[in-house]
Amino acid sequence: MAFSVPGYSPSFKKPPETLRLRRKRVRSLGADLSAGERPEPEPRRAALAAGLPLRPFPAAAAAGRGDGGPGSAGRNPFARLDNRPRASAEPHDVQPRGPQQSPGPFSDSNQENDLIREEKSPEGIAVAESIQTSHGSFPESDIPPSENTELPADWSIKTRLLFTSSQPFSWADHFKAQEEAEGIVQHCRGAGTALPRGLQDPKLSTELRCAFQQSLIYWLHPALPWLSLFPRIGADRRMSGKASPWSEDETLQRTLMNDWSVSFTSLYNLLKAKLCPYFYVCACQFTVLFRAAGLAGSRVATALMSPTTRGVREAMRSEGIEFSLPLIKESGHETKASGTSLGHGEEQAISDEDEEESFSWLEEMGVQDKIKKPDILSLKLRKEKHEVQVDHRPESVVLVEGANTFMLLNFLINCKSLIAASGPQAGLPPTLLSPIAFRGATMQMLKARSVSVKTQAVSGYRDQFSLEITGPVMPHALHAMTMLLGSSQSGSFSAGLFTHEPTAVFNVCPPLDRAPAKGTVPEELARCGLHPETLDQLSRAPTLGRSALRSVEMSDYSCSWRS
Repeated sequence: MAFSVPGYSPSFKKPPETLRLRRKRVRSLGADLSAGERPEPEPRRAALAAGLPLRPFPAAAAAGRGDGGPGSAGRNPFARLDNRPRASAEPHDVQPRGPQQSPGPFSDSNQENDLIREEKSPEGIAVAESIQTSHGSFPESDIPPSENTELPADWSIKTRLLFTSSQPFSWADHFKAQEEAEGIVQHCRGAGTALPRGLQDPKLSTELRCAFQQSLIYWLHPALPWLSLFPRIGADRRMSGKASPWSEDETLQRTLMNDWSVSFTSLYNLLKAKLCPYFYVCACQFTVLFRAAGLAGSRVATALMSPTTRGVREAMRSEGIEFSLPLIKESGHETKASGTSLGHGEEQAISDEDEEESFSWLEEMGVQDKIKKPDILSLKLRKEKHEVQVDHRPESVVLVEGANTFMLLNFLINCKSLIAASGPQAGLPPTLLSPIAFRGATMQMLKARSVSVKTQAVSGYRDQFSLEITGPVMPHALHAMTMLLGSSQSGSFSAGLFTHEPTAVFNVCPPLDRAPAKGTVPEELARCGLHPETLDQLSRAPTLGRSALRSVEMSDYSCSWRS
């Protein structure tokens, strides 16, 4: 039975408005009063006068817990004033809203939205939210930002770049046919463009627009217009349902694989001749980065493969490929037996030595005869378990150097696990990504678009501009774009970098004892098609370890970054 209480009306139509008014009233009353002296609202006083049993006031409960205060919790307008028993599953009254529960700038609350768009298209909304992400909740490490005039080399592949600036990116839109043609010609000829540090009007700079068009170009094999062939790891759901006429046709699969082998071999020959700086092999289970001699602080050609499994590593050993696991300590069992330089006798000696050291403490205690030592089979199983524990993890990255990179080429061409046997990627050769042209390759363009939005500031609203780049962004393209934006945005911009995580470990540093002689690398790789400044950056030893660049901030031509 419902009771009639003076001053209480359950037929209000705007609960959010009522909440705001009540909170405002509580804050005004509680400015000079403590939580215990705060007067009861009029409806509650009327209900108490009528003798109705009411629940405790939420603010009082919060004060009892020690987390309440003036305005910490408001009167719940949906609270029942009758004496019906409370259901056990019914949620609690209004609780204080913590920092993690506060409405964000994009919430559908009655508060004013922090972002007012000039265009309300879905694309503008998505990019605007990305801008907020890059400034607010973008995942960052606890490591403080590093600062320098130049970014370190990042050998990971980026899937998306989001640049934001207070100056417009209108120069990156609506290329003329002549500008697009000039950009393609500059790329094919490996011509670098020297831009001034600050451009007065970037939109009128033909050199800037051609250089930007040049930085968007990359080369791909195979090229299937209806399939996105990067990334390949974890892409089964994205590729599911797409036409794959080769999946059930063995003849077509052999044709695709033969064509892929020719392209792969062509890329390696260009790399060996120092006409291609690096390239990627993106398979459904792992990614391989081949680098020419002189890059990443190594005087010999190198190849990094990640992630790997024990089966793949054993197959590489059986083919005579010497490799190392740079992220595994030298005392690890697998590193000791990683290359073919250790013979069977040496491996057995190491195993016997390890076993003897493991049980030497039993002899010191005088209980060696009472403890049953594990047999050889148990020790072998234990080592195999240790070896399998790194599978599919960054620690499983494999480093191959020198002439062994050619053996790795042959191994990958003949490796049966290189191609998926079932699923949407069945029968499809790996993706080859390169910064320069090679046999059988198709020229592709990274997608770029700019969006203008308004963000809230202290004095009102200000313009915020963004430039989004999507696609497989390789190391040379990332460096080229940061140089271009330094000129076009007067040396001030921010960037959120989204990494293809399996490639982040490619920033591991190779052995430094094989570092090239200073001043010899640029001359040897001068015809590889990269800008001299980009080549100089990529020739240095990596410093990021197993991490990758996550965000970049440039202010007055000085860079700071997080990894």
